[in-house]
Amino acid sequence: MADPARNTLPLPDYDHLPIGGLESRVRSLSADEVERLLAYERSHADRLPVPQLLGSRPDQLQGGAEPTSGDPNALRPEAGPGGRGGSPVSPATSPQPHSPPPHGTPDQPAQPKGDRT
Repeated sequence: MADPARNTLPLPDYDHLPIGGLESRVRSLSADEVERLLAYERSHADRLPVPQLLGSRPDQLQGGAEPTSGDPNALRPEAGPGGRGGSPVSPATSPQPHSPPPHGTPDQPAQPKGDRT
């Protein structure tokens, strides 16, 4: 069952945002919107770094900080230009192994170390 409070949050898909991207997205919100997110977080996931992050923003706003013009609906930066996240490494860009592992490979079984006396 969907939580109706989730639909009224100032950041869309808040529950799916990574914590690392949350700080820059929160800067576009007013103090009231940050307080709504903070109350939602405490009553739901209550992830330790999130209340710390959200709790400092109202203090910054009261101290004279202004909300930025950032768009809370913007695409997540992790998605990148191709819409996919992750490493650009592929088998084609991986280096060739320089020596077989000491236990051998299927093509080259391990060699005994010799007689030890």
